[in-house]
Amino acid sequence: MRMMARMLLLTGSALLIGAAREAGYSEADFAKVAKFDAHFHANVDDRRFLELVRRDGFELLSINVDYPDFPPLAEQATVAHRMRAADPKHFHFATTFSMQGFGTPGWTERTIRALDAAFAEGAIAVKVWKNIGMVAKDADGKRVFLDDPRFDGVMAHLEQRGIPLIAHQAEPKNCWLPLDQMTTENDRSYFREHPEYYMYLHPEEPSYEALMAARDRFVARHPKLAFDGAHMASLEWSVDELARFFDRYPNTVVDLAARMSNLQVQSNADLAKVRAFFIKYQDRILYGTDLTDSPPDPAARAQNPPATGNFAEEADRVWRADWRYLATPLSQRVDAINADAKGLNLPRDVIDKIYWKNAQRFFHLKG
Repeated sequence: MRMMARMLLLTGSALLIGAAREAGYSEADFAKVAKFDAHFHANVDDRRFLELVRRDGFELLSINVDYPDFPPLAEQATVAHRMRAADPKHFHFATTFSMQGFGTPGWTERTIRALDAAFAEGAIAVKVWKNIGMVAKDADGKRVFLDDPRFDGVMAHLEQRGIPLIAHQAEPKNCWLPLDQMTTENDRSYFREHPEYYMYLHPEEPSYEALMAARDRFVARHPKLAFDGAHMASLEWSVDELARFFDRYPNTVVDLAARMSNLQVQSNADLAKVRAFFIKYQDRILYGTDLTDSPPDPAARAQNPPATGNFAEEADRVWRADWRYLATPLSQRVDAINADAKGLNLPRDVIDKIYWKNAQRFFHLKG
């Protein structure tokens, strides 16, 4: 009898623990839970910002990228090295490589040497940007796509060293639509300010479908390469399409950076479907924001997410708003979709993976 009572007590306790996890977190839990922003850009050496990072319970992956609106790559690297030295527990960084000289003799060897030097300085991943496919040309003036076999030597080196690749390929599908047909205001403002990347204005350029096909061929050819599709792998417009991508390519994860509003459009239409997607693919999704701390520039163009002028305040607001959407059932006003969005109220175990455990595994982080 005593044993049966003990078994019933243990069973009841397990059920209570399971129910608590299924019930999800609250807004009050935000700072208590370990979190990782897997897509961040620190272009300013601001040690004070690290105080907010620690207070809000975050670690960061700051991504260096060959983006004309950012400081030169060497300056980005210097900032990353200094911030990491100031707090190696909470600040991590990803390196990148320049496309200058691509296709010329020795490019692969030079690039590998530069990457190895960055890894020696602490880089834990490599980023390739949308200029591959949308801007970059080789020495003969031909457009370069990610599935170009001339990348194979670099990618084989990453595979051998176990270094993940973060790939921003193409743009949100809104990029190929007229402004008045775009689904989110943040996409509308970004492409209005960046006409060179607004593909609706450039019908002579590769189509969305062509860029996605090149990316998919690349992933298929490198099945041992840990692949992070930045910005929901540019499949932000459809969780059904992203599910098909996951099913085809088991070596992939994605981050949510700058695409939360695209998700909220879908969850406002069918919350149960979006929630079920997160639960089914809970091991494949990394939390990220694309928050960017750049030197002040009154002529700076729109960013996505937008900059407000007070970076610490902006980061805290974005992090807490995203937590409210992912972790709780609460509604909030989302200006980017001109509507309220109800939270997904994901189970605690799912939140723990999206915010920390998946990044820990994928980037080989210490606990």
